[in-house]
Amino acid sequence: MDFKTRTLQELRAYRAILSSRHSLVGFDGFVDTIVTPVALRAGQGENFTPINTIQEFGDRILAAAGKSTNIEFYPRMDKLGGNGPIMANALLTQGSNLTFIGALGKPLLNPLFAKMADQAELISLCDPAATTAAEFTDGKLMLGMMKSLDEITPEKIEEVIGAEAFRDLLKKSDLVALVNWTMIPNMTAIFVDLVERVLPQIPVKSGRVFFFDLADPQKRSSSDLVYALETVAKFEQFGKVTLGLNLKEAQQIFSVLGFGVESETESGLRAMASKIRERLDLTTVVVHPKESAACATRDDTYWVPGPYIAKPLITTGAGDHFNAGFSSGQLMGLDPESCLGIGVCTSGHYVRTGESPTADDLETFLANWK
Repeated sequence: MDFKTRTLQELRAYRAILSSRHSLVGFDGFVDTIVTPVALRAGQGENFTPINTIQEFGDRILAAAGKSTNIEFYPRMDKLGGNGPIMANALLTQGSNLTFIGALGKPLLNPLFAKMADQAELISLCDPAATTAAEFTDGKLMLGMMKSLDEITPEKIEEVIGAEAFRDLLKKSDLVALVNWTMIPNMTAIFVDLVERVLPQIPVKSGRVFFFDLADPQKRSSSDLVYALETVAKFEQFGKVTLGLNLKEAQQIFSVLGFGVESETESGLRAMASKIRERLDLTTVVVHPKESAACATRDDTYWVPGPYIAKPLITTGAGDHFNAGFSSGQLMGLDPESCLGIGVCTSGHYVRTGESPTADDLETFLANWK
């Protein structure tokens, strides 16, 4: 039996469990504008030739050194953004109960979060940040304005929610997803506050998962990154920690932990996940490039291919959808290989349709995946 059949069988058997699980996700929030850079315009609207690759885009910028240039971004859509809201929305669509804490608008929620507010408890700390996401055939560039995220601190969380109410939220949650460390300057302080002051005051819940996505830590110093990783490891006292990494993030963390370089083959991805997990003593480490996904647990390593598509409809948010799918698998109690399968199918459906998949959508995707 192949992994797709096993994943489909497990999903069908356990998907109803999600409705009894509660997820708490935080703490970012963005308004994303998806754009296509214009290479040559022939008329109004979409009558243009796009800049297709990051290399081409970079060459255009470099050619302007010492001069100047104008680059048009053609808007495709505005959507809710940020690692947290995108992951939360995907978890909701698959059937989890959910509370989201983050940057959603003050004093009123930004309208882009209105649909999510109909399905989940939303708690806003400040205004959302903004991202212009330029998508190319070989990747994407995320151009962000994030000053509002400076307001997200342990003190602000307690001020807005209340100490007892925040403890109650943590107490009832089966999944606590703390994402976008890189873009929230005070996120390490939030981690420290949780492990030293807040979590010791609540009972340890059997099976509780703490999920972390650092979100492209390239702009943070190595010392900051190592300290954050050491703090993440301390959450193991209070539950099972999963660290989710895309390929670039995994390579950076692999290097900063002193391991050097690994190949991007199946064996290399397994090795990266395993060595990072062992060094930090975490329950699970996941590495997910575009074409596949691997994870390491305390028992073994696992790998699955992904439903790669050369020309996706959208790529911004694909990793967050993978994280949601993998976490949904954990909430259902699926085995690690099936969690990977749910992750790659959640991402695969999203990049093809621009929509977060329901559990029914995932069953259909798995059944039809050739």
